[in-house]
Amino acid sequence: MEVLDAHCHTVELGPLTDERFAAWCTESPWPPAPGTSFPDSRLGLAIRRWCAPALGLSPFAPLAEYAESRRSLPDAGARLLAAAGLSALLVDTGLTGGAALDELAAAAHAPVHSVVRLEQLAVSVAETAGGSGFGRSFSDALAAQLDAGAVAVKSIAAYRHGLDLDPERPGPAEVVRAADAWLRSGERLADPVLLRHLLWTAVDCGRPIQFHTGFGDPDAALLRADPAHLQPFCAATRSARVPIVLLHCYPYHRQAAWLAQLYPHVYADVGLAVTYTGARFDAVLAEFLELAPFGKVLYSSDAYGLPELYLVGAQQFRHSIRHVLADLPPGEAERIAGLVAAGNARRVYALDA
Repeated sequence: MEVLDAHCHTVELGPLTDERFAAWCTESPWPPAPGTSFPDSRLGLAIRRWCAPALGLSPFAPLAEYAESRRSLPDAGARLLAAAGLSALLVDTGLTGGAALDELAAAAHAPVHSVVRLEQLAVSVAETAGGSGFGRSFSDALAAQLDAGAVAVKSIAAYRHGLDLDPERPGPAEVVRAADAWLRSGERLADPVLLRHLLWTAVDCGRPIQFHTGFGDPDAALLRADPAHLQPFCAATRSARVPIVLLHCYPYHRQAAWLAQLYPHVYADVGLAVTYTGARFDAVLAEFLELAPFGKVLYSSDAYGLPELYLVGAQQFRHSIRHVLADLPPGEAERIAGLVAAGNARRVYALDA
């Protein structure tokens, strides 16, 4: 089965200390509670199940044995990434560090396509543009990134304000005032007027817009990351026909599936849930597919930092979708699995154009 990772990040391909490895097994920035360990979790079990064989170990090898094997193999990161068997990677370039995109492509043995993070691009142009020139400078910079080959854009409005944004396009004078105030404050970009301006500029560009929704690190207010908050924006952008891809979604994946059923341009992406829920992803994937049309659900891993997350995501997805579709005739199951695994992403992101 072809598997295309439609939303991910770069990883650290070199050796990792046990502490660094454990830190990549959680969204929390803080140390674990006494007597606990982040890899002692569904994710940790999934790593031991799916990744141990790629390093020459038996499935579910003890964590200490796995860590020792990982440290002893200088190419462990590349082995794990290659073992995922991906056909392409769509990489959010908004997070720094880790392997360069060409290194990532070489290790994965697959082409890499970039995704522009709107808020990061806005910061990069704001200082030279000033408040009065911010709108035009951002639009020009985004067009340049897309012309250079980026296949989509991504918004982290859920981290900066929440998804409960006014759905209407802000006027030019509003944008100038908000940009002036933001630049004077020296604070990070969180003004809802500017976040709306970034989104509507992206709509004008016509490329798919990825939204972080659902769980993440503590910087995101989970209640305001419910994708249901985006219903007014989905309604406002329906006539533009620009694909809106709801990333992660969990624990609000049923709301995301509902939006994907209602609005022709809305899609739900299973990333992050597939790795963190491990063997329980069977149930989560079944719930994604309760309401969402099969042509509206996309696979991704949201892998970041650990190469293991690419492999866990791909293997757990392959395993879970077979279980979820096991009651269907083989031809139907194969067709639907192919759509979710790669076909839908190729169509939505125009990768074969």
